[in-house]
This record gives sequence, structure tokens and C-alpha cells, in this order.
Amino acid sequence: MKFKIIIICLLFLTNILPTFSQEKGTGPKEKSIKVDLKQRKKARFEAREKRRKERAERKAIKKYHKRLQTKKVRKRMKKSKQQSNLNNNNKREPFFKRIFKKKKRKK
Repeated sequence: MKFKIIIICLLFLTNILPTFSQEKGTGPKEKSIKVDLKQRKKARFEAREKRRKERAERKAIKKYHKRLQTKKVRKRMKKSKQQSNLNNNNKREPFFKRIFKKKKRKK
């Protein structure tokens, strides 16, 4: 009688154990769509804030550098920047500037 009870209990336990191991869920948990969207939105916001701070910092450095220069140097910087923009865009000097510019001496 005890032998039958032990065998029945063992069979019952062997049927239950695999279901427990399947319910455990050892794999990665699935994220819900809302949580994923919130995380992406937060990451985009943080990246945007980081870019704003970097841009503001670069602007402040440039402003400080400009403030250190004298008025003549600032004018020369502006003129050279305009000239470099023309060169980079493959454009010539304006017509009147070319006509009234001092001619170079030929040796």
C-alpha cells in the first residue's frame, strides 16, 4: 500500500516539476511598447539638451575670443572670413571691387 502511494506521489511530482520550470521565464523580459517609447523620447530629449549645451559653450568661447581682440583686428577678422567664404564657394569678388582695386606692380 505504501509502495503504491509513493509511486503515485512520484508520478504526480514528475508531472508538476516541468511546468514550474516553464513558468519561471529565464529569458529576457519583453518590454511594453509604451515603456520603449518613453525611453526613446527621454534619450532624444537628453541628446537635444546635450547639443544645446555644447552649442552654447562653443558660442561663449567664440564671443570671449572676439572680445579680447581690438577693433582693427575684429575688422580684419571679418574681412578675412568674408574672403574665405567667397573662396570656398568659388565666387569672384564683386565687380566694383575688382575695377577699383589697386593694381599690382609688375617687376
